[in-house]
Order: sequence, then C-alpha cells, then structure tokens
Amino acid sequence: MKQKSTVETELKLRIPATAPLRARLADLGFREVTPAQTEQSTLWDREDRLRSENSALRTRSFAGRSRLTWKGPRVPDGLLKIRPELETGVEDGPALEAILLALGFEPTLRMEKVRAVWQNQDLEACLDETPFGCFLELEGEPEAIHAALAGLGLGTETAETRSYPELYREAGLS
Repeated sequence: MKQKSTVETELKLRIPATAPLRARLADLGFREVTPAQTEQSTLWDREDRLRSENSALRTRSFAGRSRLTWKGPRVPDGLLKIRPELETGVEDGPALEAILLALGFEPTLRMEKVRAVWQNQDLEACLDETPFGCFLELEGEPEAIHAALAGLGLGTETAETRSYPELYREAGLS
C-alpha cells in the first residue's frame, strides 16, 4: 500500500455480514494484515469546540497499538468521505489520556467495534462489525476505491456517509 496521505478519502458501505467479503477481497489481491479483533476508540473535546468545527480528536487502541488522530472538517462530496487527517502512534495510551484530561479535554464518546484490516497496493479495506451492523470501509484514492467496488460486485446504493460517532449517537450508544 502507498504512503498514507494527510487527506483521508474513504467510502463506507453497509453490508449484511463481513465473512462473505473475505474471499472476494482475496480474489482482488488484498491480503489480511490484521485479523479481526476489538478496536476501542474515544473521542475527546474541550467545551464542544472540535465538534462545532466539524473536527475530531480520537485515541484508539487496536492490534496492540495506541494511536492519536485529528480529523478536520469534511470536504463536500456526495459519496466519499474526504477530510484532512493527522495520525501518530502513541507509546503509552493511558498516559496520553491523562495528558488530555490535564489539558482540559474530556472523553465525549467511547466506541467499540471488531475490525479486520486488509490491504493491496492501492487500498486499505476494513471489515467492521459494530453494535448497529456490519460495514466495509475502503480507503485510498477515489479511482482505486471505485475499481475495488466494481471488482467486489458492489454498488454505491449501500454507501453510508455518516461517521461511526454519528451512528453510535443515533443508535443511542453515546
């Protein structure tokens, strides 16, 4: 897979189940780089400032690693989710959370899902199982996303433009 850009471009599709897509991803040259396991994420904000700016600050624990991610406001697009994103690894997740609390940030939403990560030379594909359904996320350049959709035999009719935080809140899980 190519070096990750500072602009995230992804498409999220609602799918009936993750298992049937595993073989189809493999047929397209994807390989599973992280088997399905629990991912825990927390959104942080201070006085609702980030949310009011359509931005987000997230800590995430997944596959034995912790990460800190900032996501900026979305770029208008009818199908793809495009937004600036900066992310870095964190050596000590609990220490980072203590630092955020000391700086006045508060956890605003805790989320959990089961995620498997697949990659080919152009895309990252995530198979996600959440409390409100299953999803396939394709992240990379728009042309590669559309090519993968065609190769998987999927259309855009099940595209989900809402973020996981939005879906968690709408499901009453905030």
